[in-house]
Amino acid sequence: MTEKIRYCCPCFFGLESVLSFEIKKIGGENLNVSDGRISFDGDLSMMARANICLSTAERVLIELGSFRAESFEELFQGVKALPLEDYISRLDAFPVKGYSLKSKLHSVPDCQSIIKKAAVERLKSVYHIQRFEETAAVHQIQFSIFKDVATIYLDTSGLGLHKRGYRRNSNDAPIKETLAAGIVDLAHVRTDSVVIDPMCGSGTLLIESAYKSLRIAPGIRRSFAAEQWDSIPKDIWQKERANAHDSINKESAFRGMGTDIDEKAVGLTLKNAKFAGVGPRISASLADIKNFKPIDGATVICNPPYGERLLEVKQAEELYKIMGQVLRPSKERPCYIISPHEEFEALFGKKADKRRKLYNGMIKCQLYMYYQ
Repeated sequence: MTEKIRYCCPCFFGLESVLSFEIKKIGGENLNVSDGRISFDGDLSMMARANICLSTAERVLIELGSFRAESFEELFQGVKALPLEDYISRLDAFPVKGYSLKSKLHSVPDCQSIIKKAAVERLKSVYHIQRFEETAAVHQIQFSIFKDVATIYLDTSGLGLHKRGYRRNSNDAPIKETLAAGIVDLAHVRTDSVVIDPMCGSGTLLIESAYKSLRIAPGIRRSFAAEQWDSIPKDIWQKERANAHDSINKESAFRGMGTDIDEKAVGLTLKNAKFAGVGPRISASLADIKNFKPIDGATVICNPPYGERLLEVKQAEELYKIMGQVLRPSKERPCYIISPHEEFEALFGKKADKRRKLYNGMIKCQLYMYYQ
């Protein structure tokens, strides 16, 4: 196995710069940034460190190789040439999934079948066996074929990295943890920040704010697919988890304050904060946003309901008007609000100091940033 490994991390569109900074911070090298994904180099320990520490990455993939594939034969030979045996043993499972866009090979099921056959042929030639039981650890092969260029990956994460392990339950319209972490980063949450979410839902924005402030690695409480791989030394994971524990800033003065009009949401926020290990840092109470009282020095971060989701459009628009009246953002009371409504600023009553295009799932949104 080569000393340097090429990794790839998909992320939400709009968070590439945030994830790039995170990757550089943990030692990633030779970054290549494209829409919704970042490739970089690192050693074997980087696999564990990236899974445990990156807050805005969706997965950590090993990039096995990239090649032109305009025919099934080119796809087959390209995959067969890859050193799959560096990671996959004779008993391991290696399912295949992926996508194809703007390419001659447009049938995903056919591409899956060809890649699987090529992987089997490669491993047969290495292990000199005819049949693979696939009863041991899962090594998910992923592929992307874009403009006739195929790239083959191994997924080291298993469950998506937004699955931190603390959100056992959620309300009807939760924001993904990785997107929440990106918004928190863009809101410049610091070790001494006070963060308020006046529509806290299941508490995700508050919990991710606490993680950022206390420097708690988001993956510290969960496991990953590659921990079961025989090709990866167990002590790598132990060492990186120990380093993550040592990096926690217990001296942080962070406080998170949530309110919601739904009693169930308040309960969820408190329960999830406890599961996340930040219960003492976060409070939540029942309150209507129309009764909100701004606090100087506190940052408001929120994901208000909108028409396509929980409220009818007209109700959402009335809510935005109320928000503008009660939040009254300023330099002393910065606000960061994500919304898909194209007329949000007009309804809110104030033009944002800055906007950032983001996607909440498949919904195109803007992060409206008020800080002056």
